[in-house]
Amino acid sequence: MQPKLKFLDRYLTLWIFLAMLIGVGLGYLFPGFKSIFDRLSLGTTNVPLALGLILMMYPPLAKVDYSLLPQAFKDRKVMTLSLLLNWVVGPILMFVLAIVFLRNQPDYMVGLILIGLARCIAMVIVWNDLARGNREYGALLIALNSIFQVITYSFYAWLFINVLPQKLGIGNFDVQVPMGEVAQSVFIYLGVPFLAGFFSRKFLIQSKGKDWYNRKFIPLISPITLYALLFTIVVMFSLKGDKILQLPLDVLKVALPLTIYFLLMFFVSFFINRSMGVAYDKNAAISFTATGNNFELAIAVSIAVFGIHSAQAFVGVIGPLIEVPVLILLVKASLFLKSKYYR
Repeated sequence: MQPKLKFLDRYLTLWIFLAMLIGVGLGYLFPGFKSIFDRLSLGTTNVPLALGLILMMYPPLAKVDYSLLPQAFKDRKVMTLSLLLNWVVGPILMFVLAIVFLRNQPDYMVGLILIGLARCIAMVIVWNDLARGNREYGALLIALNSIFQVITYSFYAWLFINVLPQKLGIGNFDVQVPMGEVAQSVFIYLGVPFLAGFFSRKFLIQSKGKDWYNRKFIPLISPITLYALLFTIVVMFSLKGDKILQLPLDVLKVALPLTIYFLLMFFVSFFINRSMGVAYDKNAAISFTATGNNFELAIAVSIAVFGIHSAQAFVGVIGPLIEVPVLILLVKASLFLKSKYYR
């Protein structure tokens, strides 16, 4: 039986639009809303927002079975392809698209680059299931990406934002992204939920069993990611009421390179895998893992480094708004390609 999107996931784009509208309405109707959130801060960290971002990251990381990681390396061809697509092709492609489309708006450009560096660990589970991909390989790739992100995201941000534009002669965009701040943000918003997910999985399975964990606990915590994401969007848009007239055009500016990125990453991944004789179920797992992005992490880092009012954080919010409808279409494309090339 073909799996279907759950109700919350199926209408994610609608929920994001509604969260934007609610946020804008709060900003207009209650001008003091901003000052309330400013008082709930410790230094540069807004406490409610930080908690929301950590909660956003926790469920997908709690779903990953890290004990399967050693098995991943037995199929060297599949793992090599996945690593190259996720950690070489994906970041470079988003970097190029950011430069081409947003060179004259360096804040948006940086926001897009940060998205390209954050590899998908959450919604890819949904896309892979809908496309009838291999669940075990999907889980293995997600686990691999989780580990790589904790280790490499800070370095990649420094490399692609502070170093490469100057070294390649593209220009000096005078955008400061302190590596220390990015590393701190990654630890808080990825390291903390990563540890929480790892240990909750370990100890709850020991005490309650794997069946209880997968059938009871995971469905219980899964909606938290969406609720936390919508909470973040409401807060961000409530603080952008004065710029609301500019937002539709800005959304389109960000949506175009993102859409191109999703399409190129999927079809390039799919046909490279097919040319190398990778079976369809593994091909789908690799392709969707390479295509999706971890917008939650990009939003968290943007807010922590540049601030909740920043253009970089706004770009992160636009991401899932574009990703959901495009990836749903790519699921249909994947099933069509399966019928055409994998009879």
